[in-house]
Amino acid sequence: MADCPNLEAVAAFLRKTGGRVAPTVKALIVPGSRAVREAAIAQGLDKFFGERWFELRDTGCSLCCGMNADKLVGSQVCASSSNRNFRGRQGSPFGRTYLMSPVMVAAAALAGEITDARPAQKNR
Repeated sequence: MADCPNLEAVAAFLRKTGGRVAPTVKALIVPGSRAVREAAIAQGLDKFFGERWFELRDTGCSLCCGMNADKLVGSQVCASSSNRNFRGRQGSPFGRTYLMSPVMVAAAALAGEITDARPAQKNR
């Protein structure tokens, strides 16, 4: 079974902060492979994330390339840990996508805006 270090880091951050996704945010977690998703579920991270209002999705492109209903609309802003970014990549040519680490994405989801996870990591 694969490890899921990025998801484990996000879970550790959420344990330190005790936060939940801001009401104005839709927070999707899309593992990069089925093995990573299965490892996360085996560790109970699916339930842990769900309790904090994150949606653990099946593997696949999802929002990363705006190929299904998960896409930016209008001028929406997205914090993403994807590895590519260009205008319209996530569906809307007017939306903004900011690439950052998974922990920084989680911090943004809690804050409801782009923010820095480092102060929360140091203070707790």
